Amino acid sequence: MTLKANAQLALDTIRGKPVRGIPSWCLFLMEHGMIERLADAPPGSYAAAPEKTYLEMQRRAGICMIDQYIPRNPLTIGRSGYASDQPRTATTGLQQIELDGMAIDSPEAVIAHMEQKVFPQKQASLEKIRTDPDYAGATLKLMRESEGKAQAEFGGDILKAPYNRVAFPRLAYSQYGYENYFMAYALYPEVMERGFALDADIAVLVNRAVAQAFAEGGLPPLNRMDFDMADSRGTLVDIKSLDRIWFPHFARAIAPMLQTDVKLIWHCDGNLMQMAPRLLACGLRGFQGFQYEDGMDYEKICRMKTRDGADLFIIAGVSVTRTLPMGKPADVKREMQWLI
Repeated sequence: MTLKANAQLALDTIRGKPVRGIPSWCLFLMEHGMIERLADAPPGSYAAAPEKTYLEMQRRAGICMIDQYIPRNPLTIGRSGYASDQPRTATTGLQQIELDGMAIDSPEAVIAHMEQKVFPQKQASLEKIRTDPDYAGATLKLMRESEGKAQAEFGGDILKAPYNRVAFPRLAYSQYGYENYFMAYALYPEVMERGFALDADIAVLVNRAVAQAFAEGGLPPLNRMDFDMADSRGTLVDIKSLDRIWFPHFARAIAPMLQTDVKLIWHCDGNLMQMAPRLLACGLRGFQGFQYEDGMDYEKICRMKTRDGADLFIIAGVSVTRTLPMGKPADVKREMQWLI
């Protein structure tokens, strides 16, 4: 497919070529009326045709690149906020958490489920990938098909970049809920590290295949790694514990990708300042999403370098909790100038 000017600007920027202008990243608007207004569509259009209206909004806004494409996500939001008919989960108010027939009602229950259910499942997954002679080929086929389908939907106007294709160990609060999982993390770090080690064992094999898929699939060499590790106060767990039991396995997990030209960047929610230099030391090449009001020192981050001494790849935007909802147009323009 022949890319048009906006999409080509994004691709050339990703590849590090000299360009004129700065490409714009996707808009994650949730309010239906705003989506419809930017799409120049009548009221009710988004609910009636979500994908069509959402994509038209991106096009008319001049968007150059989309990685995470979630056109139906605003359907979870009504006129007064989060739709009350959405099912509750472990992190959105579910009162009784049950996994595999086990009640998750204590940190010990978390550990029991991990040891009895999760670790055997992960070990089985590891062996399955390890013994599958066509795993790399299947990964290439899947990425080509899914990315190609989205690019065909976008046409040549907007570049589709891969999103969250790279595997790495994650905190499991979304399964167990915050309270019991983080108590288990603090009380049983050796069990947690066993889980991270297994995740990394799997990720090494997965990422070898993903690296090959990027090389042979002709995909834009950018991957945003999206997982929340901080809130407004700082990292969700003590940074020293991450140094001991998470970062070594994270670095091992992403090592296959560092042999490619793919730029790995990290999505920042909350105050991630303590993690930023550590992520760069592991081989990441940039960041996306900055909550300046939570302590993310944007100017300091922009002065940081990759571990090879190169400038960072940055996707930034105007504050969505201060400037956009409460500022005037002049405030938005001023912040844009500061970001650039």
